[in-house]
Parts: sequence; C-alpha cells; structure tokens
Amino acid sequence: MVNIVNHVNGFVRKVPTWAIYILYLLPVPWLLYLAQTGGLGVEPIKELEHELGQIALQLLIIGLAITPLRRHIGLNFLKFRRAFGLLAFTYVSLHLLVWLVLDVGIISQIWADIIKRPYITIGMAGFLCLVPLALTSNNYSVRKLGPKWRTLHKLTYLAVVLGGVHFIWLVKGFQLEPLIYMAMILGLLALRLPKRRKRQAVPT
Repeated sequence: MVNIVNHVNGFVRKVPTWAIYILYLLPVPWLLYLAQTGGLGVEPIKELEHELGQIALQLLIIGLAITPLRRHIGLNFLKFRRAFGLLAFTYVSLHLLVWLVLDVGIISQIWADIIKRPYITIGMAGFLCLVPLALTSNNYSVRKLGPKWRTLHKLTYLAVVLGGVHFIWLVKGFQLEPLIYMAMILGLLALRLPKRRKRQAVPT
C-alpha cells in the first residue's frame, strides 16, 4: 500500500496544474455543442444547467476530499486544491449564467424565483459563499490576509453543503443520486474533524 501511495504521489508531482484546468474545462464546449445539436434531449437548457451544476458539485467534493486523502491515506493532491476550487467556481458561474440568461431571462422573474423557490435561494447562497473564495484564491491574498485566509476559506464547507441541499431540493420526487452526493459531503466533513485525544488513565 505504501509503495502504491508513493508512486501516485510521485506521478502527481510531475503533473502540471494547467493540465487540470484544461482537462476539466473540456466538457464546456462539448456540452454547448450537444445543447445546440439536440444531444441533451428535449429540454437542452435544463439539461445544460444540470450538467454544469453537477460538475461544479463534483469539483467541490473533490476539493473537500484532498485533506482527508492526505491525512488518512497519504495521497497528496494539495497542489491541485486551488485549481479544483477555481474550476468549481467557474462551473457554478456557468450554471448560474445559463439559468439567468437562457432559462429565465426576465430580471423581475429572476428575483421572484430567488425569493419564492427555496432550492434557488439555497443555490444562490452557495454561490455567494464561493465568490470571496475565488477572489482570494491567489498568493497575494494568502500573504495579505495571513491567518484570516484559512478562516475565510472555511466557507467552502458551507458552500458544498448548500450545493448538496440545492441538488436534493432541485430534483422531483425521491432520487438516490443527490442523496449519495450529500452522504459523500457529510462523510468527508466528518473525516476532517479533529480526532479526540484519548484520556490518559490516572494512576491509582
């Protein structure tokens, strides 16, 4: 097991960060092509929204998994954490943009939906949590904010939970897929909790 972890970590060190950006941005033009050519079914806009939002949630979950993987298994993907966070924000922004421009398109209706539909309210709250994280995902902000940077970026936990709740409320009826996503989110958050120190027995 140790040898496998070492080999994986060695491979990860050789992979440039820009490769992750290219790999995960490739679905965008492909999904747009499918939407234009009927490849996304009878409701291409809704399906495009769903696909972009699902990829965003997957990226948030991957980012959430990096610390537990390092802590419990020894796999070190820390060099990609910022990339996964920025990619997640990009996909959430595209998801929101498709909804704003292609789905609703009427400003008054947008605000009405945000206020009246809980799953949209939750989704918008999750997006707002990601905005300061994206703006401070750079070395200058890390230096400028100091210890406050880590505190600010704990908003990631709230954002990913809100994303999971948004997915559950979005689907109609009982569906297993969003529940699996939420179970993964809660499980990864539980793994990030500090271990309780065992009380030492007091000699008698």
